Amino acid sequence: MKKLFKVDNLFVHQLDDAEQMGICAASNIRRDVLSILKSKSEINMMFAAAPSQITTLNSLLELDDIPWNKINAFHMDEYVGISEKAPQSFRHFLIDNLFSKKPFKSINLIEGDSSNVNQVVLDYSQKLKKNKMDIIVLGIGESGHIAFNDPPFAKFNESELVKVVDLSEVSRMQQVHDKCFDSIESVPKQAITVTIPAFFSATVLHCVVPSLTKAKAIKRTLEGDVSEACPATILRKHSNASLYIDSDSASLL
Repeated sequence: MKKLFKVDNLFVHQLDDAEQMGICAASNIRRDVLSILKSKSEINMMFAAAPSQITTLNSLLELDDIPWNKINAFHMDEYVGISEKAPQSFRHFLIDNLFSKKPFKSINLIEGDSSNVNQVVLDYSQKLKKNKMDIIVLGIGESGHIAFNDPPFAKFNESELVKVVDLSEVSRMQQVHDKCFDSIESVPKQAITVTIPAFFSATVLHCVVPSLTKAKAIKRTLEGDVSEACPATILRKHSNASLYIDSDSASLL
């Protein structure tokens, strides 16, 4: 059973379970890809890398009419100092679950293990300036963060498109909850992240958030004040954003 409602500008799709949520999100993402490609020869898409995104990515892969060869792929964050080959790497996740499975026009990765992190930030910022995002597929963290824009450091208005951030304990602990790391001590303390203004400049946002561990964040996102204390609340002000939740993540609404 599907429930559709709106909070400010944000369309909220509530589905029974994560599988149905992923199918719904993928169908709407496909619709927007095909629609935008009617007026452009290629498009720019950015993807989140997290276990919460698996059902959506798998559903996208099953659709047979998405012209992947017209999509330039980007991602939104990476740990500082971690190799692409490490299973915890966000590059590794997206290569394994999406980028290696379809013939993208280009794949643009954040090299978190570079010896010159400041140059990586500068280079990726330039890529985003030259390639405005058409569609971003994202999630919401347990603290209400988007990518690694954690409270209290997240800013709705800042000049940077990409930056190095210190990770909050909540964000680092989420990686343990997601079984990406065995303990918080092994989670890196810094990451490179795309900023909130960069997200907000995208034409379309599709935000996919399953599981009980996100219930508090979803309640704050939809029922709290729009505030940097819960960065995801800014989704309610975007002109074309959709949120997908399941019965678990919606359980406190």
